[in-house]
Amino acid sequence: MILITRLHEFLTATVGEKSRSRTIFWLMLSLTFAAIYGFLGFRQVFSSQYIVQDDARQHVFWMMRFVDAELFPNDFIANYFHSVAPAGYKTLYQLAATLGIHPLFFHKILPLFLGLISTYYCFGTCLEMLPVPMTGFIASLLLNQHMWMTDDLASTTPRAFIYPIFLAFLYYLLRNSLFPCLGAIALIGLFYPPYALIAAVLLVFRLLDWKNGRLRLSGDRANYLFCGAGLGVILLVMLPYALENSEFGPTYTAAEAKQMGVFSADGRNAFFRPNPIDYWLTGRGSGMFPKSLFTPVTHCASLLVPLLMRLRSNFPLTNKITSKIWLLLQLFLASLAMFLVAHATVFKLYQPGRYTAYSLRFIVVFTSAIVLTLIIDGVGHLSLKSQQKIIVKNLIALITTAAIAVAVVLYPCLVEKFPTVGYVTGKMPELYEFFRQQPKDIVIASIAPEADNLPTFSQRSVVAAKEYAVPYQKGYYSKFQQRMNDLIRAQYTGDRTVLQNFINSYGIDFWMLDRTALTLQYVQDYGWISDFDATARAIDFLKQGNIPALAPGMTSCTVFQNDTLVVLQAACIVKNRM
Repeated sequence: MILITRLHEFLTATVGEKSRSRTIFWLMLSLTFAAIYGFLGFRQVFSSQYIVQDDARQHVFWMMRFVDAELFPNDFIANYFHSVAPAGYKTLYQLAATLGIHPLFFHKILPLFLGLISTYYCFGTCLEMLPVPMTGFIASLLLNQHMWMTDDLASTTPRAFIYPIFLAFLYYLLRNSLFPCLGAIALIGLFYPPYALIAAVLLVFRLLDWKNGRLRLSGDRANYLFCGAGLGVILLVMLPYALENSEFGPTYTAAEAKQMGVFSADGRNAFFRPNPIDYWLTGRGSGMFPKSLFTPVTHCASLLVPLLMRLRSNFPLTNKITSKIWLLLQLFLASLAMFLVAHATVFKLYQPGRYTAYSLRFIVVFTSAIVLTLIIDGVGHLSLKSQQKIIVKNLIALITTAAIAVAVVLYPCLVEKFPTVGYVTGKMPELYEFFRQQPKDIVIASIAPEADNLPTFSQRSVVAAKEYAVPYQKGYYSKFQQRMNDLIRAQYTGDRTVLQNFINSYGIDFWMLDRTALTLQYVQDYGWISDFDATARAIDFLKQGNIPALAPGMTSCTVFQNDTLVVLQAACIVKNRM
């Protein structure tokens, strides 16, 4: 019994009850698990030379210009992703490159450090709401498991930075630390601008207070100071984005987007779904709730909040929950407000779902940690009087605590290939090396899936590829569509003049083809290219039994081949009478 009592006191003691060493112990344990997960990520991403996170193929490849300015000259795709990258994000990678750290290597090691910073601020923020160090440990562990079971952190794209930076903002806001809070706000705007808008709305909402059943203005002067200063910082940081006149704009209007197959329910960037539940609640991009909200499933503990609040007399630790927990409600309301505004202005503020996805994840992490702590504390306070019942009580407390510990700590052991963060492995190293041996200014034409990997692994330009089909800005996607239509038309034309004009117009040096690319079945089965007008004409052409003008080049102009694809020299295609 004494052992159980001491265990209960150790687990549920609040910050003020014991020495600072207990808090440091739980924080160090939290950081240890964060480091372990980071090194497990290292083991995956450094297991081969040609591994990269899926989305990094869009956002990192062009940064190789920081190492070699001759790469991707006049590259339309590289210029676009350079233009949409937030200022802080570009500057960080450029600084790393200046220090001799290659962008791809930096992309691979950065998640460890982002995870550690996120852990620190998650731990501290949780203690502001419930000052129990174990709760901070549970919250940080749940957050780390989520980050390493989804692709945000490992992508090291701008959205990866929302975890450490926004958590820092919440932490300093709760602690009334003005200047660190303003610094965090500035960083949000520099790395992930959409959440600067949420920070702005949140600061405004904190000017309101609920007293005696009525909504009133807050009587706390600090809220006004934080709001005024914070909005000023946000305005300064966001003003360049508002004034920017991008060559790739404007965004498509809702009316225009509804006419585009790419945004239809079965499109690659499905947005406009006929089912209202899908559209408003669960749909990717359009829905309020991300599908990974309860990843890992231990996050479902947050659903018990209403029940525990009704039975709070059985959970004494609820009395230690501070009023700062109302920040979670304010965060939810601020995110919901921006979610609705983003829906009303599709796609000027990007995807509406982005405004609730991370906020809800933070809310679920904190509430889950608090719920699990309350349960552990509650079973330790079972009021059973007889000696026999004390034994039962201790057994229940021990089993419950052990079950929660196993579920929280060992959950990754139940996940196949943890971490699961969307790393992509290049399976054609000889192909990548072949292109890297070519001049830096070459242009490769291909609709093959492997074209997605060439800018990253070969550091050479492609005319177009599926990975870069981002359909939100008209100035970019309309030209991308034109490129794809021209490419498909040239690949499946019987007219050599059309083929030669395409090669000359786009400055093509090599043409990469899947071995079955010129067959009818290939075109019909390759669902992605069905979004482009030229595909229907290609199918009609092949159905008539015609042979593309490119076909003879697969034997006479091949300069590289393997079991899957062939690479043709464009100069040979133009000169060869075939």
